Amino acid sequence: MSGRARLALCAAAATLMTSSALLPLVDGPTWLLLSALLVAVQAGVGIAARRIPLSRSLTLLAQLLVTLVLLTLVFARAEALGGLLPGPDAFLRFGALFGQGADDVSHYAIPAPLTDGIRLLLVGGVLLVHLLVDTLAVTFRRAAPAGLPLLALYSVAAGLSDGAADWLWFLVAAAGYLMLLLAEGRERLAQWGRVFGGAPRAGAPAGGVTAPARTGRRIGAVALGVALVVPLALPTLHGGLLGRAGSGVGAGNGRGGTISAVNPLVSLRDSLNVDDDRQVLSLRPSSGEVPDMYVRIVSLDDFDGTDWKPSQRRIAAVPGVFPAPAGLSDDVKRTTLRTVITAADWYAQDWLPMPYPPSGVRIDGNWRYEPVGMTLVGDHGQTTRGETYQVTSLELQPTAKQLADAPKPPAALEREYTRVPSRLPDVVARTAEKVTSGARNHYEEAVRLQDWFSVDGGFRYDTEVQVGRGADAIANFLKKKEGFCVHFSFAMAAMARTLGIPARVAVGFAPGTPQGDGSVSVSLRDAHAWPELYFQGVGWTRFEPTPTRGTTPAYTQQDTPSSARPDQELPPRGASREPSAAATQGETCAAQEKPGACADPSAAVAAPGGGGGPSGGLWAALIALGALALVALPLSPMLWRTRVRARRLDGHSPDPAERTLAAWRELTDSAWDHGVIPDDSLTPRGSAARIVRLGRLDGEAGAAVHRVAAALEQVLYAPEPRPAPGLAQDVRRVIAALAAPVGRGTRLRALFAPRSARRVLWSAQDRWAALRARASALRPVRGAA
Repeated sequence: MSGRARLALCAAAATLMTSSALLPLVDGPTWLLLSALLVAVQAGVGIAARRIPLSRSLTLLAQLLVTLVLLTLVFARAEALGGLLPGPDAFLRFGALFGQGADDVSHYAIPAPLTDGIRLLLVGGVLLVHLLVDTLAVTFRRAAPAGLPLLALYSVAAGLSDGAADWLWFLVAAAGYLMLLLAEGRERLAQWGRVFGGAPRAGAPAGGVTAPARTGRRIGAVALGVALVVPLALPTLHGGLLGRAGSGVGAGNGRGGTISAVNPLVSLRDSLNVDDDRQVLSLRPSSGEVPDMYVRIVSLDDFDGTDWKPSQRRIAAVPGVFPAPAGLSDDVKRTTLRTVITAADWYAQDWLPMPYPPSGVRIDGNWRYEPVGMTLVGDHGQTTRGETYQVTSLELQPTAKQLADAPKPPAALEREYTRVPSRLPDVVARTAEKVTSGARNHYEEAVRLQDWFSVDGGFRYDTEVQVGRGADAIANFLKKKEGFCVHFSFAMAAMARTLGIPARVAVGFAPGTPQGDGSVSVSLRDAHAWPELYFQGVGWTRFEPTPTRGTTPAYTQQDTPSSARPDQELPPRGASREPSAAATQGETCAAQEKPGACADPSAAVAAPGGGGGPSGGLWAALIALGALALVALPLSPMLWRTRVRARRLDGHSPDPAERTLAAWRELTDSAWDHGVIPDDSLTPRGSAARIVRLGRLDGEAGAAVHRVAAALEQVLYAPEPRPAPGLAQDVRRVIAALAAPVGRGTRLRALFAPRSARRVLWSAQDRWAALRARASALRPVRGAA
């Protein structure tokens, strides 16, 4: 075996040895076995290319093409051209798997299940690292820089793992790198041996091979020892925003202790910006009614001028019946609710999501109770993953008069929850005084703050805005007037404290989407934060300053006409919250991303607006073009999408119903292109509310969605539908608004690789199935003749 072939095998072995550090992060080692097989093929192609020999650039290109084909065979074979060559659908599949993997990594706890997305990230990452290592160490004969991609791969594993055997994985990875160095530089190490090796021993070979190898081992042992021992003598920092909660939340035997968990706002922005919205919780009220129920995870009451976070509190055993909420009097009207909550099997949260205020919980596992916030937190690694539990809670219905007449709170509570740090910018207090000028009590001040943020102040909801960090973050938000729920809740709570109103911030989920079976689906994009203000006699009371999110509390609308939303504003959760009469398949349809798989009330008459696709002959011609097709095909989804949009919106059909159905189909497809997967199990009104919520539409764009939905309802259900002019303009307005809040990557994908282009394949499949059915029907007739 040649020296380069031996070096290539050492590079492959070093990559796989370093990759073994990722084993504790996921369930099962099958991904590593698959990676070893693909790395062997990748290394074999490099060995063959160098034996021919090919130039360095052609060798790298050959390995890169083989890597792409290998990934296509493993992860996108069904979407490949001829089952082998990666085409546009294969790249769409890669993009979808990559997005799913990134989402899974951010939400699964360790060890995570080996989903298709995570498997692509692991195998693809190992192949990419090996390609870099092989290119540097073998193709360019630079083994030392090849340690950088190996270090990057190990750093990912070390940064995520918290196991006790991390030192073992470090030794394995370091041994692989040293093996690579020794294989590449035995001659260079011979020079080191003359310096460090000392005088040759009697009987040593004349070539000096033993001394360099022995010296290399000594150097490696010293380096490994330093790397393992020195970190033990350095001070370490524990916790932090990205730190793990640890094995438990209290000291001792679990009968007491304190709780100091990580800030739950770390992933809230990521949850709101996900392209693939996923169900987190399923709520099933025992009463059969579907209230606008907020589900709270934890309250943040420690404000340092920059961040809100949970205070360190004493915890205790979970009581059978919770004590009454602080400050709640018997005069407040209330309803007892019992709700069965099921958490998704991937949702690993330390805090237990519950409606507030809870009065009892029935759940198995290691949970502890924090009485001040009335929350439950997992003990010794307990999380919500896959849990089903029942919560008994109170639905409080205070009146505006009760809140306005609330007496002064206890001095200790007022002192703790109105504390404002000195470094908070003065503009926060000045703005609060200006907005609430003329208010007669704390209740009116709170309502004016809520209305100023949600209606009157000119604020805009945006999950991608940057307002900076530090003491000036709230001041920047008040100046730019753009942000999402975290900014609105933080700012209102801080301003309320400057006015002397006890305030804190709650983190959890806004009301979910009612389902046909009587349950409520709460998804990632329902993640939310809102302020809670304290009023003696009522207790901690929710307010909703974030525009187009959640529901405005009824007790803030009584006697305060200014708090009502203007007509052009859309209802936050849709015009109707009545569940569908039939059992829904929304989750299944959303997961498959194929709207046609579900029952669609407009499917029977929506054909004119659907748009067909290229025939099988065209696909055969494209495949025959080979390399030219690889260049031309990426543009075909964009061209097809442009043609279909023009036909739907600029068509001059004499039938108003056809024009309405075409406009609705274009609206849903455009929303799909921007990440809002259609759910054909919903009514038009429910689908419109879902597009407004997931597309983060407000103002005129949101109203345009509901106008198109109303026109569709007229076509589907009215005996004599009224004409609806201007639908094409409404759809174009919505398309422009859908592109505003998303990132550049989503906009480019919507243009060049729109998700709705999959209708071409579905149309071809349906035509082929119809053709086969017609041929099968003709066979008996011909036989009889």
